[in-house]
Amino acid sequence: MKLDILAIGVHPDDVELSCSGTILKHIAIGKTVGILDLTKGELGTRGSAELRTTEAIKASEILGLKIRTQLNMADGFFSNDEKNQRLIIEQIRLHQPEIVFANAISDRHPDHGRAAKLIADACFYSGLAKVETKLNGQIQLAWRPKAVYNYIQDNYIHPDFVIDISKFMDKKMESIMAYSSQFFDPSSKEPQTPISSKEFLEVIKAKNAIWGRSINVPYAEGFTTNRYPGVNSVFDLI
Repeated sequence: MKLDILAIGVHPDDVELSCSGTILKHIAIGKTVGILDLTKGELGTRGSAELRTTEAIKASEILGLKIRTQLNMADGFFSNDEKNQRLIIEQIRLHQPEIVFANAISDRHPDHGRAAKLIADACFYSGLAKVETKLNGQIQLAWRPKAVYNYIQDNYIHPDFVIDISKFMDKKMESIMAYSSQFFDPSSKEPQTPISSKEFLEVIKAKNAIWGRSINVPYAEGFTTNRYPGVNSVFDLI
């Protein structure tokens, strides 16, 4: 299935936390969107890989995704190497996205910045015809997304642009709470983590509110880009 947007995250819930409002907004205007999880998040303190997979399926239904795929790379110990680049290239060529969302370029969790570089490299190499890949026995055609945009995660990074997600904030939070093993649950017996407090959920909304304030809307999500974003008219920037 061809996709308009492929959102890639190294862990299940990365995308929901960071850019699910943008995904919901684009699905609402008829765009096709899928998520690619590089790992199962098996090193997470709470829950398990199996549970997080179940939660990811629930979140996908809430978002209305066309596809969601896991690549089963090693959480915490994956490398930016040919093997992992080819796994991503196969998915890019399969779905031919116009735009790819990727992990933050740097963050508190070392997996995030490392994944951002892996994804960017794979997107570039996917456009080289001499990088040959096969999927299900079929030779794949080269495909390079028009743009790779990095969402912002735990650490504050000044965004290059922001997207108004005001109408979709509640649904975004619903998709995040599909990961009930990871986030605030007063009845949970699991260990406390930096993301399991009630305050963490408030921080998510506060961050989106700050970016929303910058464009005079209630909530927005921020992205960075390694190239100049182009517009057809200055009126696109209003």
